[in-house]
Amino acid sequence: MGVSTSCGEKGIAVVTVDFPPVNALPVAGWFALADAVRAAGRDPEVRCVVLTAEGRGFNAGVDIKEIQADDGHATLLGANSGCAEAFAAVYECEVPVVAAVQGFCLGGGIGLVGNADAIVASEDAVFGLPELDRGALGAATHLARLVPQHLMRALYYTSRTATAAELHAHGSVWRVVPRGELRAAALTLAREIAAKDGRLLRLAKAALNGIDPVDVRRSYRFEQGFTFEAGLSGVGDRVRAGFGKEGA
Repeated sequence: MGVSTSCGEKGIAVVTVDFPPVNALPVAGWFALADAVRAAGRDPEVRCVVLTAEGRGFNAGVDIKEIQADDGHATLLGANSGCAEAFAAVYECEVPVVAAVQGFCLGGGIGLVGNADAIVASEDAVFGLPELDRGALGAATHLARLVPQHLMRALYYTSRTATAAELHAHGSVWRVVPRGELRAAALTLAREIAAKDGRLLRLAKAALNGIDPVDVRRSYRFEQGFTFEAGLSGVGDRVRAGFGKEGA
């Protein structure tokens, strides 16, 4: 349980998230993920990072129950800071990051894959931001990197999800494969990337980030300001109070 890193193949580091039952990460988990991705990218022997997860789904976002258990705002602030660091770690990783997504990819999961360099997904993968149903805001910055603007807005306002096949049609998912073939497909892509010159790959990553039309770190932090506002106004707590209850 937690975040682990393995280097089973030359030039490839696999960072795996495992927080049963649904990979809803606690505050410490987001920071641990950020540290693992940054460390993998700094390793001079690594040329590509594969971000994967154990269990039914890739990521269910933040641990809402951890936030609900806090009478103050410390956990909410911690979750927001942790998410910002994890998303930035993926985006700023010195080498390309391939996300291997199975099952649900929700909330914070969108922040991770939206900042990845490539996505391989299983046929059962779904992507979405249920933030409005959870008393929060954020990660529209990253969903906008996966789907066109108007679809992003419709998905955001409705809390609906898009399938891996739909994202593949939009060009944001590299391959869609049966679930049992997900890891192999992600490693195949990572292997092809890792075959390139390591120094040149790092320069390429820096160059592509440098020409990105959106400053993703700044954009996401702007969004988070409205999450703070929702929390301070009480509407966030009111909506979250219904989370997990029948009919909510």
